[in-house]
Amino acid sequence: MDKLDSRLPSGNTLRTALRGTGVALVTPFTAAPDHSIDYAALRRLVDFTIEGGVEYLVINGTTAESPTLTEDERKGILDVVRQQTKNRVPLVYGIGGNNTAAVEEQLRTTELAGVSAILSVSPAYNKPSQAGIVQHYLRLAEASPLPILLYNVPGRTMSNMTAATTLRLAQHPNIIGIKEASGNLEQCMAIAAGKPKNFMLISGEDTFTTSMISFGAEGVISVLANAFPHRFTDMVRQALAGNYAAASKLLFGFLDINPLMYEESNPVGVKAALEGLGLCSGAVRLPLIEASSGLKERIQKLL
Repeated sequence: MDKLDSRLPSGNTLRTALRGTGVALVTPFTAAPDHSIDYAALRRLVDFTIEGGVEYLVINGTTAESPTLTEDERKGILDVVRQQTKNRVPLVYGIGGNNTAAVEEQLRTTELAGVSAILSVSPAYNKPSQAGIVQHYLRLAEASPLPILLYNVPGRTMSNMTAATTLRLAQHPNIIGIKEASGNLEQCMAIAAGKPKNFMLISGEDTFTTSMISFGAEGVISVLANAFPHRFTDMVRQALAGNYAAASKLLFGFLDINPLMYEESNPVGVKAALEGLGLCSGAVRLPLIEASSGLKERIQKLL
């Protein structure tokens, strides 16, 4: 391993390092028709979010438009982010898919120097049974050189990972937590009630974060934190400290803008917000299209 790995957290230290706000980084693109990766904007965004107080960065997730990135682009993004981060915060890298063997191969061959953990989404489209989801993740856990965070987002995968499945997988020593974006608080509570002490429950729904922290979640992997890192990390820290009145007040400030982040799909909305803040363009890659003028106008008013 190179010098970027010298301060990587591990074990309980890693769990402590990932407590709080992770930001699901967007991938900035240049304007049409090129839509190449804007590495200068990516560096600005890394600094903006870290200086805004986020505890860690998540790269190559759904918000990064990972399905439209080439292997060389993913490598370039990871190289630039870890160079710009300079060990200031941990990095979590997204490697997932619906072909278990192909994901295993990615885990074995991707250069992960400087990365602390893997975020791996539950298989989409295949709609596996719960037993199939278990076997998928057990294979990945054995193949991965780094700890794995599960990611349940049935709104995208069309397949929910139940609390029972999560709790079964939580017994594996190389599976350290879950990003839970089912939108089902009862399911999240069941995970909190039954999980091992060191297994992390992480919110995948920005506006559910304070509620989930109240019954045992340890933070969030956030879309809004791309554009509002100071306010969002303040909200999460207030909740983690048990100051729920203060956290709720900050949360209520996001209620108008949060739906706009998803109205024309993620990350269309948050990229429009970042464009309004002068951090990057609102460009996205097909099959997504840039925010409509009406959506941009409503987001700009709230900014």
